[in-house]
Amino acid sequence: APSGKALIRKKYVHIGFAVDTPDGLLVPVIRDVERKSLLQLAAEAAELAEKARTKKLSADAMQGACFTISSLGHIGGTGFTPIVNAPEVAILGVSKASMQPVWDGKAFQPRLMLPLSLSYDHRVINGAAAARFTKRLGELLGDIRTLLL
Repeated sequence: APSGKALIRKKYVHIGFAVDTPDGLLVPVIRDVERKSLLQLAAEAAELAEKARTKKLSADAMQGACFTISSLGHIGGTGFTPIVNAPEVAILGVSKASMQPVWDGKAFQPRLMLPLSLSYDHRVINGAAAARFTKRLGELLGDIRTLLL
């Protein structure tokens, strides 16, 4: 709640994503993510990012996110600590993917690794739940076919 004394459970999922523009960072919001396919989400993200870069994004298009994703992959680096944007309770930081040697039990194999950083409000989300979320997200991103089925 606006007073900060109650937790409001949303019946929808609106996700914000950070867009680096010449005038600074903007966070457009994709609404009703749970009802859209991966292809629809990608198309809408591209459209909103273009609007943000060309100064055609309305203030309403940047309101109401439940969760935000921030990526510094295009800049580089191996990790960062994103700051939660209240009243949201979590934000995911995505760094630059790189090929890394991973031991498969017999030998090192090259594997594309994507560093993720989840920041969250401990008053709402406990550490074990956050760790399970991050682990599951890694599993899904590790085999993108699971998201397409």
